[in-house]
Amino acid sequence: MSKLMSTLSEDLESLTLRKPVLLSGRVSRFDGSMIYCDGFPAGIGALCHVETDGKEHAVAEIIGFENGKNILSLHELGARIKVGSRVTLVDEGDSLMAGDALMGRVFDALGNPIDNLPDPVLSDSWPLMGKKLNPLSRETIDKPMDVGVRAINSLLSVGRGQRLGIIAGSGVGKSVLLGMMTRFTSADVVVVGLIGERGREVGEFVRTVMTDATRQRTIVVAVPANHSPLLRIRGACRATAIAEYFRDQGRDVLLIMDSLTRVAHAQREIGLALGEQPTSKGYPPSVISLIPRLIERTGTGMPGQGSITSFYTVLADGDDANDPVVDTSRAILDGHILLSRDNAQLGIYPAVDIPSSISRVMNDIADDEHQLAARQFRRLVSLYTENRDLFLMGGYVQGQDPELDVAIRLWPEIISLISQSASEKANFGESRQALINVIGNM
Repeated sequence: MSKLMSTLSEDLESLTLRKPVLLSGRVSRFDGSMIYCDGFPAGIGALCHVETDGKEHAVAEIIGFENGKNILSLHELGARIKVGSRVTLVDEGDSLMAGDALMGRVFDALGNPIDNLPDPVLSDSWPLMGKKLNPLSRETIDKPMDVGVRAINSLLSVGRGQRLGIIAGSGVGKSVLLGMMTRFTSADVVVVGLIGERGREVGEFVRTVMTDATRQRTIVVAVPANHSPLLRIRGACRATAIAEYFRDQGRDVLLIMDSLTRVAHAQREIGLALGEQPTSKGYPPSVISLIPRLIERTGTGMPGQGSITSFYTVLADGDDANDPVVDTSRAILDGHILLSRDNAQLGIYPAVDIPSSISRVMNDIADDEHQLAARQFRRLVSLYTENRDLFLMGGYVQGQDPELDVAIRLWPEIISLISQSASEKANFGESRQALINVIGNM
């Protein structure tokens, strides 16, 4: 009996020490960006190492299958790959490590720290593509989220778990507004995804946001514009997954994605490379399906969990608010904030276009007095902007329209309420009271 046990022990030890079998194949075709290799069992998103002429291997990701072959795309272009080069599966790429040690750090799309600090010690795992939640079991949005910006807190009140878009052209103060929300919000955790932006802007944003006061609750995932489309999409998924992890821990999270348009552009590159037919403005169908999948992962959690309040910046190309990405995101989001070039040219910052912006959950989180004051304020702003050219040319005589007279008289107070310097914080209670004070002077 003892001899049998000894034999079994030796067999078990040999099995334990045996190296795992690596799945691999050979390159059969390479066109500079897309690699076709012999098929081996692996899923979409799996990461592989590809042999090159140099000592370093190239990293590629499986993006599709065709006629029994795996289709991969390189994370970095320029690798010297030959037909017959070995492709080895190294990671299924379907999960990430998470934990409180992520706080105050900056990571790339693959989770590698890029802030010249040691690797964080993490013990928890979370699926990169998230966990589906039963929509009927999610908590309702009934509490405000203080973002520290007076125009938003008072006139476009945001609820915990709400998803909003910030629609803007270039040069209207989008980055400054995001920085203000990151620094001044009341959220427990702030996750920022800087996807497809200029590298210079990434550095400036991180240095501005990572102050001593906010570092311990802020996590940044940065994937600049010079990275491959696969890394840009993976970066957006990683930022969302990190936010989901902390929501599952019972935290209220603020997720800022800058920008959703760059994520859509990345998916367009991949879709067209795979042979998808372009539709409106060159976007293939996979782009339209990606946007709601990404957005629906945020929001409120199950009872006992936290929430993810998310802001997605959407670039209106040429200030076109009817761009396909703008239309698709606006339809799925719980509201949108439009930044106006006219306001920016007048020196009104944040350049929020109040009449054209909306928060669809404001009625659920604001009291009756607050809602009434916001409606009256919106009307005054609309009256003034619609008739501004008329009275500037002298075509309006005071007394013809009593309501317009009030808008003209209160205009300095209106501008004072919606304007705010980048270093000024306005909490929710102060913003609400400032709005009521302006309307009280009617």
